[in-house]
Amino acid sequence: MTDPSPIAPDDPFGMIDPIAYWGQVQPGKLAIGDFASGLKVSYREFDARIDRCAALLEQALGEPVGERVAVLARNSLDFLTIHFACIRIGAIFVPLNWRLSAPEISVLVQDAGPRLMLVEAEFQPVMDALTGGHSVAQVWPLELQPFQALLDGAPARPGRPRPDRADQPSTLLYTSGTTGRPKGVMFSERNALASNINFALSTRLSASSVMMCDMPLFHVAGLMAGARAPLLMGATLLISPRFDPELALRRLSDPELGITHTFYVTQMTQTLREHPAYARADLSRLVCLVTGGAPNPAANVQRWLDDGVIMADGFGMSETGSAFNMPIDDPDRIRRKVGSSGLPLISLRYRLVKADGVEAGPGEVGELRLKGPSVTSGYWNQPEATAAAFDEQGYLKSGDLAYADEDGFLFIVDRLKDMFISGGENVYPTEIEAVIAELDVVSEAAVIAVPDPQWGEAGLAYVVPVPGAKVTPEAVIAHVRSRLARYKAPKRVVIAERLPRTASGKLQKNLLRERALAELDRESTS
Repeated sequence: MTDPSPIAPDDPFGMIDPIAYWGQVQPGKLAIGDFASGLKVSYREFDARIDRCAALLEQALGEPVGERVAVLARNSLDFLTIHFACIRIGAIFVPLNWRLSAPEISVLVQDAGPRLMLVEAEFQPVMDALTGGHSVAQVWPLELQPFQALLDGAPARPGRPRPDRADQPSTLLYTSGTTGRPKGVMFSERNALASNINFALSTRLSASSVMMCDMPLFHVAGLMAGARAPLLMGATLLISPRFDPELALRRLSDPELGITHTFYVTQMTQTLREHPAYARADLSRLVCLVTGGAPNPAANVQRWLDDGVIMADGFGMSETGSAFNMPIDDPDRIRRKVGSSGLPLISLRYRLVKADGVEAGPGEVGELRLKGPSVTSGYWNQPEATAAAFDEQGYLKSGDLAYADEDGFLFIVDRLKDMFISGGENVYPTEIEAVIAELDVVSEAAVIAVPDPQWGEAGLAYVVPVPGAKVTPEAVIAHVRSRLARYKAPKRVVIAERLPRTASGKLQKNLLRERALAELDRESTS
């Protein structure tokens, strides 16, 4: 019989079971509230639900260790039940990005090779349209009533994670890079535990906290920071199937829900501020609003601080989970360091390496490289990509340029691939985008490099106005020149309705470059 203890005795730190632990310590405490279904489960009920799901999956898979179980569904209680059940039986959980097209999902399915897929009815047409040579042995519908019936028929026997799986992949998180083949980041339970501790300690999560998760659970920020970190701490997790700014503001303002924490990517926070309901929202109960996933302009952070909301900007990757965050206990310190991604979290070490291979000193820009127990061991089925991702000292190469100030606060400068040289000077588009964002009439901006006969390369800015506002290219250029060196100002500004993004919300600068080069080509031949 599997040891029913919530802590694996051979390696208590590497493979713990927080749901089982809290099911014993605070059995009646609300663990998860599912906004879509209305279901609410205590920690004891969630523990039992996971056990039944684990038995169900074990019956379907036979020998489950190392087998992949994929889920194509929105956030739900059942989504998380399946995730934790996979951990208990040693299977590998594969959450698929439902925003992708059928051909894109086919690539992921072929790479992961799941034996079992659970698909929400909304996405069944996508499943039916999958192309290529994938061979999924079983496909189950993931709907509330049928799935509940399956759980009711499964034996209720206690199960705990296998201690020998602590460093084996338990979850594959597929990157949504803007170019190249998607990579399945292998996340082990040791990686997950370290990442969750990093996030929880930096945001003051505790058993008395209430976290609302609108972030999709196929994303590392949703699954690890948004869902697993609060559950590790015995907090209450409220999950929503999708981000709706009006609903989010209503829930964050609801004293009965008592939400203390939430996590949004930068673009989502801008959507909240631009919604008419923002003026009526009461966000005073928030301990912190954590942001990440994309550069957060200093002006955006200042606006939230001015409204009395502690916005803690941070940095993380699919490969590392949460890595940096702003200290949330001193708003004045956040103001002084505004624009920073904060300090390294408790289990992370980092180095900044200049182009010549020498480590950067305070204020010097170098590539950010990371090491620690939350850092992935590599990419599924891609040994060459794995080898290329780490340096000779075992640090993961992030591909991000950054500098640290004299107090150790990290400032992300730009993606290494996005930096360009104009007239012999390094130009970092993120710096320019942050200055453009200072304009109240600007919703978002993106700066790319285009060929220039005089300077080699010059900046081209795509600017999206706030709904109902008017902005001119001349005003944008004049503002940048008033704040930055003249060579950093974009030579041209295009006013756009929207910016192209991946299914995970990442800005697709490669498409902007293609668009700009095509326009320049047409101009040169006309």
